[in-house]
Amino acid sequence: MDGHNRLPQEQDEAAPHPHAGVGRRRFLGYLLAAPTLAVAVQLGEAAAGTAPAHAAPASLPELTRLFDFNDMLTDAALPTSGLITIQVHADGTASFALPRAEVGQGITTSTAMLIAEELDLPLEKIRVTLADARPELLFNQLTGGSNATISTYTPVRVAAAIARQRLLEVAAEVLDAEISTLTVEAGVITAPNGRSAAYGSLAEKAASLKTVRVATDLKPRSAFSVIGTPRNRVDALASVTGRKQFAMDLQVPGAFPAMVCRPPTVNGTVRSVQNLDAVRAMPGVTDVAVISTGVAVRARTFGQCIDAVRALKVVWGPGTAEGESDETVLRELKAAEVPLAVPPLHVLAKTVEATFTFHFASNSALEPNCAVADVRQDRAEIWASLKSPIVAKEKIAAKLGLLPSAVTVHVTEGGGSFGRKLFFDAALEAAEISRAMGKPVKLMWHRTDEFRQGRTHPMATSRIRATHALGKVLTYEQRHTSVSTDFGHGLGEIITASAAKLPVGDLAFSETIFTLTQQTPYDLGLHTQFLNEVDKGFNTGSMRGIYSPNVRCAQELVLDRLADEMGKDRLGLRRQLIKDDRARAVLDKVAELGGWGRKLPSGMAQGIAVHPEYHGVVAVLAEIDCRPQTTGRHVPDACTGPRVTRIVCAVDVGLAINPKGLEAQMMGGIMDGIAITLTSGLHLKDGAFLEGSWDNYFYTRQWNTPPELDIVVMPPSSEKPGGAGELAVGAASAAVACAYGAATGTMPTTFPVNHSGPLGFEPLPTVPPIPQSPTDGLDRAY
Repeated sequence: MDGHNRLPQEQDEAAPHPHAGVGRRRFLGYLLAAPTLAVAVQLGEAAAGTAPAHAAPASLPELTRLFDFNDMLTDAALPTSGLITIQVHADGTASFALPRAEVGQGITTSTAMLIAEELDLPLEKIRVTLADARPELLFNQLTGGSNATISTYTPVRVAAAIARQRLLEVAAEVLDAEISTLTVEAGVITAPNGRSAAYGSLAEKAASLKTVRVATDLKPRSAFSVIGTPRNRVDALASVTGRKQFAMDLQVPGAFPAMVCRPPTVNGTVRSVQNLDAVRAMPGVTDVAVISTGVAVRARTFGQCIDAVRALKVVWGPGTAEGESDETVLRELKAAEVPLAVPPLHVLAKTVEATFTFHFASNSALEPNCAVADVRQDRAEIWASLKSPIVAKEKIAAKLGLLPSAVTVHVTEGGGSFGRKLFFDAALEAAEISRAMGKPVKLMWHRTDEFRQGRTHPMATSRIRATHALGKVLTYEQRHTSVSTDFGHGLGEIITASAAKLPVGDLAFSETIFTLTQQTPYDLGLHTQFLNEVDKGFNTGSMRGIYSPNVRCAQELVLDRLADEMGKDRLGLRRQLIKDDRARAVLDKVAELGGWGRKLPSGMAQGIAVHPEYHGVVAVLAEIDCRPQTTGRHVPDACTGPRVTRIVCAVDVGLAINPKGLEAQMMGGIMDGIAITLTSGLHLKDGAFLEGSWDNYFYTRQWNTPPELDIVVMPPSSEKPGGAGELAVGAASAAVACAYGAATGTMPTTFPVNHSGPLGFEPLPTVPPIPQSPTDGLDRAY
């Protein structure tokens, strides 16, 4: 339909709404020419109330308080909001193709709630699907930076409000009543005389013959009955019954399983294959082909693919990190540190200095990296969970030598991401395999592939120098040095993706992201934070929180040191330095509920931290048990160590669309924070990562999760939502690190804290790249 493919061209100015309240914000949108009611929004407002005046701050605020990465993503999405449409159907349902990815974060639920609120339609009658890649949306189809709900909050509501308004106008004619006298409940419009009409009966009558511009009002927050109320996920039943369709569930005709034999070192290359014919003759194998990332195998089952991959004899060339180890990378990082500017001050001031090391961490999600591809001579069709589907479509087209219009990319549901699915490695690889074999393929990475050749959070160091005198922090400098973070997805389209790959542009891109994401909640005097990045030989990515978990962890640990040297309570110093009321409120809440300062046995302690990001703020209080009877626990094939026994979290994201979903987001972020602080890291040796499975990569397990976990969603502090997806990781990792330091009496400086201890597992072989499937599963059940 016209409004779906391009911005509306035929525009008629609408008369002011007769019931618009004085000073109410009015928004513009469109009735689209379509067989049934279809609506879209327009950038901007018809009129806006006067913004309240605010006193000027005493000092210049950080850039992130004025304009952050989330704001940039939101502004970039606005110009194409008119291409996103809501439709009302004759069966009384409404549908919306969401140009974002659902990877378990619950965005389809929160989006359905926005529509249900403004449309006055039950939640179960809202169908939210995932849109195919649509290049005309430009920057408006990127899922990242905790921006999905923020950027779609107003456009989706405006479209739903226009649809409701149009249905009321048609109902007034059908029911022969004044529009002001009509009431709406659960998709049924009722007149004072008792006559009624359901949305479904009005949908076709409400359709427009041409695209018309209209104005509408949005509900005030006082009238909300859906937004802000805890709701179960709309896809919960499909998830628990196995009916939810992920990429590997799709039945694409002729798409047989495929896997890749990958090199033993990071990004190694194929020199030759010694037994191609023998592998092609193996049971079930249909095709074997050399591709840019290894040797691909297609067979009738994944089990046959595994057998074939294990049987391949490949001569490998060197990779991009050949000979590298944790030690060599650390030396490179230290050599690249940007110098500190403020020298140690005179005798009246004291200096605190510390350097922290954060090792590589895996960006593997529970769902293995996978995609389905059907590439023909003149076209291609791809199915995958993608957070940047536009640039995926454009890069695949370039790889195949096709016009972008000849490539269709379908976005499927995803089983986790945390930044991983910003990259379309599997989709690009599946397209290459399908082209090489001339057949459709259903590509799945083995779990070991993901740990050894997949995306990682880069290794980094943070050097800090702070000075204080007379009870005040005078200066704070932080120099964060990292292995290069790959932003090759750009802002979701080909131009910024290409710029982020340029020899110089990549560092500029990283510096921009760092500057627009780093925000401190404390007044630390003369305060500077700088980033430098080196070494592009690793497959890295925008893992949950990007730089923030490392930066925040280091800063909170130094704050503890400052409190100790200044003779202040660690909470007290934070309260003294906290910048705004929202941050102070969450800090006070966790301190109160967590009983800050309560007496604990020797070897147990509390830590506390605050993290602001993307118009949200969270505080976490953690209690940890580092006593020998805890750290010495034995669980087969596990890394136990210290245990976080209690977490109290208070979160303020402005307006929480679905408080229940927000709580789940905080839980996930807290588990990530515990993991990267205590147990989860990758060991690099001779150009390869030693971890090869979740058995080796000691993510937070049941025996290390806090038995007590309290999450408080603060009352709404603004009219709009803030970001939530990445918020808890930094605060949780920092609070746990601070608690560990208090419990052991030594500030930790290397993360995860167990990284330099015994490996704790026998590394899987790198040749063959896929290990033998276990046969003792029942013996390992406990």
